Amino acid sequence: MPPEWQALQQRLHHRFANPALLQRALTHRSFSADHNERLEFLGDSVLGLGVAHMLYEALGDGAEGDLSRLRAQLVRQDSLHRLALELDLPALLRLGEGEMRSGGQRRPSILADALEAIIGAVYLDGGHAAADALIRRLFERVEITPALSAAAKDAKTRLQEWLQGRKMHVPQYEVAQVLGAAHKQTFEVMCRIAELDLQAQGQGPSRRAAEQDAAAAMLRQLEAKSS
Repeated sequence: MPPEWQALQQRLHHRFANPALLQRALTHRSFSADHNERLEFLGDSVLGLGVAHMLYEALGDGAEGDLSRLRAQLVRQDSLHRLALELDLPALLRLGEGEMRSGGQRRPSILADALEAIIGAVYLDGGHAAADALIRRLFERVEITPALSAAAKDAKTRLQEWLQGRKMHVPQYEVAQVLGAAHKQTFEVMCRIAELDLQAQGQGPSRRAAEQDAAAAMLRQLEAKSS
């Protein structure tokens, strides 16, 4: 086994009885037919369960909706990308030449997928206890509190709650335009609050993402007006 993989095992606090699982977890489909997508599929579910267990323990009185939002916050791509960088995964990925040239080693989606694949590999190699221990180590610096749960609410939810708390109607969202080719579109959405005569624009790769961006822009407006 290469020394850099041995060092990764030390960072993971897990030594693989079957090193082929680790190799597969680090292998992108551009490199080999024996790639990490099945392990990623498994690891995604193992990660979700592990994080859900942590939240259940730490926020025993938390509402199901709050727990679900916080879990989504913790396991989203940018969170996993940061953890993958902390584990120095970019230097260890096995990518095809094309992916290497296009910067695949640093692509957030590839790194997040590889981390999920590693979790799946640890689960197969050492069982649930080993995978759960890894997940807890990965998130050990996250202080899980009710305040963190409140912060996990997305922009649309926070805007709606702000308005409802003031007996106002929910905002209206409207697609202003769609730019780009069909495979790489950018949506522009307007968020309007009729009672306040305010509007804000957002952009994103999907209508949902653009609505969230517009809601965040509207919240910034409201905060500026109240300061």
